[in-house]
Amino acid sequence: MGLVMFYHLTRTGPDATLQTLLQRGLAAGWRVMIRGGDAAALDRLDVRLWLEPEDGFLPHGREGGPHDADQPILLGQGLPVNGAQALALIDGADVAVDEARGMERVWAIFDGGDQEAVAAARGLWTRLTEGGVAAQYWSEESGRWEKKAEKLPAV
Repeated sequence: MGLVMFYHLTRTGPDATLQTLLQRGLAAGWRVMIRGGDAAALDRLDVRLWLEPEDGFLPHGREGGPHDADQPILLGQGLPVNGAQALALIDGADVAVDEARGMERVWAIFDGGDQEAVAAARGLWTRLTEGGVAAQYWSEESGRWEKKAEKLPAV
């Protein structure tokens, strides 16, 4: 099980991409953990998720509250204590091979204009695929999302 989808952002901001993925995850009936590498960025995202999208509310909470386990979407830097089936990685957050295998979906979202983020995503791709996790690489360079690469585990 487990599929890691790498989203190489070149046109869309991380918040817009993340909101689309969160809506898909909730529609699939999944709980989601958003793991970020920067606490201040998670605080800003928390505010944005209360205000956007305009056409619907994304129920969520910030890690460290009394109801973390009940949150459909939990923002934090730790483990998915909300029973998440999907994990979104932003701002250089990481995932272990075993954790990725246990998820229905991992979304690794990174800024294509940030060479350090691109290098980190490449390293994550290599570590996860060598660990037997299926992965897809998606790019929006053409103006729409296109799958550019896929690596499936050996059978």
